[in-house]
Amino acid sequence: MLELIKTNIHMNRWKRDAAVQITLDDDFIVPDTMDDVGQVIMSSGDIQVESVKNTGDKVTVKGKLAFQILYRKEEGGLQTLAGSIAFEEPVNVPELEEKDAVGVSWELEDLSTGLINSRKLSVKAIVTLRVRAEALCDAEAAVDVVSDGEGADPEVRKCRTEVAAIAVRRKDTFRIREEIALTGSRPCIDRILWSEIKTRGVSTKPLDGQVHVEGSLLVFVIYEGEGENTPVQWLEESVPFSGEVELAESVEGMVPSIAVRLVHKELEAKPDYDGEMRQLDLDAVLELDMKLYEEKPLELVRDLYAVDREITPQTGEVEFDRLLTKNIGKCKVTEKIDLGGGGRILQICHYDAAVRIDEVQARDGAVTVNGVLDVFLLYMTSDDTEPVKSVTEPVPFEYAAEAEGAGEDSVCQLNAGLEQITVVMLGSGNVELKAVLNLDLLVLKPVRETVIESVSEAPPDMEKLKAMPGIVGYIVQPGDTLWEIARRFHTTGANVRKMSGLEREEVQPGDRLILVKEVAN
Repeated sequence: MLELIKTNIHMNRWKRDAAVQITLDDDFIVPDTMDDVGQVIMSSGDIQVESVKNTGDKVTVKGKLAFQILYRKEEGGLQTLAGSIAFEEPVNVPELEEKDAVGVSWELEDLSTGLINSRKLSVKAIVTLRVRAEALCDAEAAVDVVSDGEGADPEVRKCRTEVAAIAVRRKDTFRIREEIALTGSRPCIDRILWSEIKTRGVSTKPLDGQVHVEGSLLVFVIYEGEGENTPVQWLEESVPFSGEVELAESVEGMVPSIAVRLVHKELEAKPDYDGEMRQLDLDAVLELDMKLYEEKPLELVRDLYAVDREITPQTGEVEFDRLLTKNIGKCKVTEKIDLGGGGRILQICHYDAAVRIDEVQARDGAVTVNGVLDVFLLYMTSDDTEPVKSVTEPVPFEYAAEAEGAGEDSVCQLNAGLEQITVVMLGSGNVELKAVLNLDLLVLKPVRETVIESVSEAPPDMEKLKAMPGIVGYIVQPGDTLWEIARRFHTTGANVRKMSGLEREEVQPGDRLILVKEVAN
């Protein structure tokens, strides 16, 4: 009797992507404890997802838009208004099952704040929610055949293939705590008016038993200094971080697809050793959505026969993932931006940008990424009515990466981030932007393979064997293999090599072979 030796390959099967665009719109009254609004200078927002639930063929995403608005008071000076807009949005995901893993990402495509009157502001935002449904499954395939020792050993034909098996799929967090000290030339902090914390150049790498994380946090702060005549201050600091997240299943050399998102950020003014408010305590948390793949070579059993009995394999099809490319690309973006009228630009106070991906398309052996870099500028002007202004300008970009074998059925996993950005004044209201984007791209291709699921055995067909010639001379033709020739003439590869004096393991076109039929008892 024959027994098939099978192996299980753990697969992370992509099922469906879905997206929905929602509009958030609300008006906010300025609290009585705050001053009248003279001019809205800038605003920022974060999407905070509170829960994600699978219900039937829908994913319900519940969360809120947390925003802050910096404005100039009518009598001069700056204040910040903060608030939030809650949402609960169902996203249709056909073929969704309750057990499926659901990943949710989001993009804040537009945030605008308007001045209705000095005590009332309008906040409008366009948010895109993206849902990806995936399922863990096992693909089983025969990789060898063993015999119980009775009868002739089977002649087995195998084929080699590469599969990308999912080794780890897990979420974890990485915490960053740092102290930022003011330089001696800056005044002490009386009150923080505005703070922003963004990631820069984040990279990850699987190691044995852990995942290495490194990058930097860009911290921008506007604050009131101590003293009545002290002007408003701003500072910008880059805080590098590096460390490890424990992950027992991780092995150095695994192929990562790790999305990193800043989910918590807090900045608080604290006294230094001398009791002066000259220190900022930074507390930030990164969420790591980790998928680690392991490339495995497989020798699949394709076919088999024996010279002493009839063997009939029963076959089926399984789907494996094959890794086409793991590409960490750098996309350079250069653009001149016209800020228009409104007074001469005196100084650029702060600049930043957010990467927004519009489309990732695999076709004809390449992957094309199209997106927009939303560039934010805060600057001072010579216009006394609006001495401080801000603007957000969209700058489109395109990036292409080679991925041999990529097509419309490929599964692309892209994690995009900003590595660096500079903005310089050119004069006449123009500035020049130079940015470098990190595009971490993983491309998988689903491949269907025929596998043997079971075999049945029967006595040899003696009438068929009698009709076959006992000995044959044969000249190898292009495309022939030793295994196929031996099967066709009911012998074994070892016997063909012995009778023909062939020292190589495989035949070549033009080889002259002596084929002797074998009929084993």
